[in-house]
Amino acid sequence: MVPPRGLAAYKKKDGILAISRDSQSVSWTPTAPPGSQPSVTLSVKNITNLQQTPASSPKVMLKIFAQPPSAPAPEAHVFSFTSASQARAEADAIKDALSRAIQADALAPTASGGVSSSAAMAIASAVSSTLGAGRDTNTLYDDDQLKSNVELQQSLLKANPTLSRTFMESLRTKPESISNSQFTSQFWSSRAHLLRAHAIERSQTRGAYNVLSTIKARTEENTIKLSISKEQIQLIFSQHELVKRAYDENVPKLSEEVFWSRFFQSRLFKKLKGEKILEADPTDAVLDKYLALDEDLERSRRILAAHIPHIIDMEGNEQNHSQRKGNQPDFSMRPTSVDRVPIIRTLNSLSEKIMSHVAPNDIDPSEPIGMDEETFNTLALRDLQADAEENRIILNIKDQGRFFSSDKPDDTSADTLLYSQQDPDQVLKTLRTDLASKGADLNLASAIGVDEDSSDSESGDPHPSHVGSKTSLRGATTRLFAAIAQQHAQDEDLSLTGLSSAHAASTCDLSPTIFDRLSLTHATTTEFLHHFWRAFLSGDPLRAEEIARLVETLDRAMDRIRAVADDAEAERAMEVEKLKKQVRDHYERTHKKLSFHPDSVKGGAKAVNQLMGPTVTAIGVALRKYKEALAQEEYMQ
Repeated sequence: MVPPRGLAAYKKKDGILAISRDSQSVSWTPTAPPGSQPSVTLSVKNITNLQQTPASSPKVMLKIFAQPPSAPAPEAHVFSFTSASQARAEADAIKDALSRAIQADALAPTASGGVSSSAAMAIASAVSSTLGAGRDTNTLYDDDQLKSNVELQQSLLKANPTLSRTFMESLRTKPESISNSQFTSQFWSSRAHLLRAHAIERSQTRGAYNVLSTIKARTEENTIKLSISKEQIQLIFSQHELVKRAYDENVPKLSEEVFWSRFFQSRLFKKLKGEKILEADPTDAVLDKYLALDEDLERSRRILAAHIPHIIDMEGNEQNHSQRKGNQPDFSMRPTSVDRVPIIRTLNSLSEKIMSHVAPNDIDPSEPIGMDEETFNTLALRDLQADAEENRIILNIKDQGRFFSSDKPDDTSADTLLYSQQDPDQVLKTLRTDLASKGADLNLASAIGVDEDSSDSESGDPHPSHVGSKTSLRGATTRLFAAIAQQHAQDEDLSLTGLSSAHAASTCDLSPTIFDRLSLTHATTTEFLHHFWRAFLSGDPLRAEEIARLVETLDRAMDRIRAVADDAEAERAMEVEKLKKQVRDHYERTHKKLSFHPDSVKGGAKAVNQLMGPTVTAIGVALRKYKEALAQEEYMQ
C-alpha cells in the first residue's frame, strides 16, 4: 500500500508532507527548488502528540509535537494543507497513519541487552512455539500471557474501534513522566478479560455441517446457476463416500463442471439430501447406477470395530430371536424401509458421521481406550450376580432405649413447658375481658395500625411504626422504587461497550457528537484515575513527580468535561432558538400562539454534569487526598 502524502505548507513554504514506507517517520520536502531533499524529518518514536483543526474550520492544519531524546521539551510543527479539493482527506489519512504507527510503537516491547526489537520478538516466538505443544490450554489465557501478547492486543484494537479511540486518546493525553511501556502495561492490566474473550473468539473454528442442504441454485436471465467452493467439495467428499467414489470413477472422463452440474440435477443428489425420488425426476445414465449402492460403505466395518455388547445389539439378536412367528410387534417397533422415510434416516446417518469426528470433552485423553468401569457397570446383568459380601462394622449396644427416649425435659421446648402450665379456661376468660373492653366495633386493622381511611400526616400525634402499618408500607414502597431507579441508572451508565451513540442520545438527550466526546472523555479520565491511585497508593517517594503530573492531567480532564458541557449547552441554546423561531413563524401564519417553555428542551450542560457527576466526584476525592498528603508532607518537613 502506498503511504499517504499530501500538499502542505510549512513556515509559509509549499511542500509535500509524506510518511515513509516503513511508517517509522514523517518528512516534509519543499517543492522549490525541484529535487530538494526533505528538510524536516520526524521519527514516530519522538512524536508525543497530534492535533488537527476541526471539520468545521475552513483551514486544514495538522500540528505534530515531537521531542527528541536530547530536547528538554517537545517542539510543535504546524503543517497547512493547501490542496484545493483533497486537503481534508489528505490530512485525515496522514493523521490516521501516524496514529496507527504511534500505537504500534507503543505496543511494541522495548529491546534490551543489545538485541533489536524484531530479534527479540523472533526469539520469543520461537520459544513459545517450542513450549506450546506441552503447555496447558489454561496458561494461554493467563493474565501475564495476555498482557504480553502484542499481536493479540493489536487485533483487539482493530476489532473494537471504541477501545482503539480510548487507547489513542489516553496515550495522547498521558503525562510525559509515564513511558509508553508503563502506560500500555497499566492499560491492559484492567482489560485482561477483554483480551481473554478475544483470544477465545479467535481460537474458535466452524465445525462440520450438512453441506448439501446449504447449496441452493439461483435463476439469472432464465438460466439456473449454482456456485460451489472448494471447501464445500471437501465436505461433500468427507460426508458422502458415495459421491467421492462416483467422482473418482467418472472424472476425468467427464470434466469437473459437467460432473457437478449433472450431480446436482440427478436423483442421487435428492437421495443423499433425504428427499423422496419421483417418477418425473430426470434420469442420469452415469449417476443412477449408484442409487442401489449403500451410501455408507464403512457402516458395517465400524459396527464390527465398535464391539457392541450383545445385550444391546438388536441386529445381532435378530438372527437368533426373530419374531416371524406369533403376533407381530407394535408398528413403532417394526423396522421400516429406507424409501418410506428417507429424510429421517439420512439426517440421522449424517449426524452420526459429523459427531464421530468431534472429540468428546468429557473424556480424559490420558485414560486408556476402551470400555470404562461406569459403562461396564451399566451393562452388567446385576440380577444374575451373587450378593456382595457385606463389609461393615456391627455395633452391639446393650441399652438402646436410652438413645431414643423422648420423656426427658430437655427434649421439650421452653414455650411448650410454659403453655402446659397455663389454664385454658383462665386464658379464654382474659381474652374475653380484653375484647369486651374494646367495645363492639372492634377493627382489627386499626388495632394493628393499618387504617386505610386515616392519614398519618393529618394526625398530630406520631404513631409507632411497626410491621403492617401504613407508615411501614409507604417506606417500603419508597425504598423499593428507589432501588429500581438506582439499578436502572446503573444499567444505563456510561461504559466502554455498553452504550451506543444512538441509545445515549435517546436516553440522555444529547446529540451523537456530544455523547461521543463525552464517552471518550469519561474513558480517558477513568484511565488516568487508575494511574493516579496506583501511583498514589504505592507509597514510593520516587514517584512524587509522576503523581504531580497526574494531578495536572486530572485538572485538564476537568477542563475537558467543562468544555463538553459548554458545547452541549450551546447546542441546546441553538435548539431552543430554533423552536422559538418555529413558534413565531406559526404565529405569523395562523395568528395562534403555541405554548413553549425553554425548560422543555432537555440536554445541555445539566445532562453532561448529571452523567459525569460520579467522575467529577472521583476527581475531587483524588485531588483532595493529594492536597492533604502534600500538606502533611510539608508540615513534617
